[in-house]
Amino acid sequence: MSVTQGTPATQATQATRSTQSTRSARGTRVAAYAAPAAKAPLERTTITRRPVGEHDVLIDIKYSGICHSDIHQVRDGWGEGIYPMVPGHEIAGVVSEVGPAVTRFAVGDRVGVGCFVDSCRRCAYCLRGQEQYCVEGMTGTYNALDRNGEPTYGGYSTHLVVDEKYTVRIPDGLGLDVAAPLLCAGITLYSPLRHWQAGPGKQVAIVGLGGLGHLGVKIAHALGAEVTVLSQTLRKREDGLKLGASHFHATADEATFEELAGRFDLILSTVSAPIGLDAYLGLLKVDGALVNVGAPEEPVALNLFSVIGGRKTLAGSMIGGIAETQEMLDFCAEHGLGSEIELIAAGQINEAYERVLASDVRYRFVIDAATI
Repeated sequence: MSVTQGTPATQATQATRSTQSTRSARGTRVAAYAAPAAKAPLERTTITRRPVGEHDVLIDIKYSGICHSDIHQVRDGWGEGIYPMVPGHEIAGVVSEVGPAVTRFAVGDRVGVGCFVDSCRRCAYCLRGQEQYCVEGMTGTYNALDRNGEPTYGGYSTHLVVDEKYTVRIPDGLGLDVAAPLLCAGITLYSPLRHWQAGPGKQVAIVGLGGLGHLGVKIAHALGAEVTVLSQTLRKREDGLKLGASHFHATADEATFEELAGRFDLILSTVSAPIGLDAYLGLLKVDGALVNVGAPEEPVALNLFSVIGGRKTLAGSMIGGIAETQEMLDFCAEHGLGSEIELIAAGQINEAYERVLASDVRYRFVIDAATI
């Protein structure tokens, strides 16, 4: 796993961090990076974290990944946001305090928080561990209102208070920095790969080799599937093969769709821009599935004959529940899988956003929270 160290931001050392966390009866003031308005650059600020409740843990955040969905939401790409907005739902850190009724964690435990921090806890989906599909709606880690109507703030900050039920344990075999992106990108790929039974004898294609796609290649390969990367060009071919792909094809070459017609049992599209669904559906075997985990801001077109012929499935998948996220982390630790990251200082967040949009990252930016 490759790590490129960013230049530390000035006046953002661990010493200043500790002095800038102040407690009161209303909660704890902590440092964070927030977008003050839609499409505005992120800037350093302070936010209030709620007091640690009976079932809460206080997490000293060590690392926070930058997800493409952070950019979508900061820039109102998926609808009107709540500002100021503190993004970040790929959070890895260490428990520094626990509430009196906490039973799952202790001070010093290595933990993570993903895309949601609460749900109704009583609907059929919550009860079977699929909290991401909660009937009443999960509570997003940021850009959401909690059950008390207060805005949630994400992981671009120094600390987080969260209910222990929505916290997962990061195994000792995973570095916190390379584990952080697993809390969104990792589970986003792991869940559909498991649901559609990727494994030995299965032909799996990953569309796009970015922050999501590179983890899809690693996980699908570890599950025993034969993996093909479908990317616009062959520029990342060497990387794809090193990550575990057996084949790599350029989608800009029309011959690719003729050569690979009817090849795959499962295709996972990770791209956040519209793709030609009909062309990709043509790459599936009978009963194959094209599953979308990337979320374009624009609508996409479909000719229904592309699914009728061959009894094919066009589907989507959204992250995973708490139990499955823990399963994914344990699987990744067992197989030595972590994200390929570039570690940056908080002062580089806005630059990192532009680089993500330009596909100029190999393959996930991770913020060193000590620099906030």
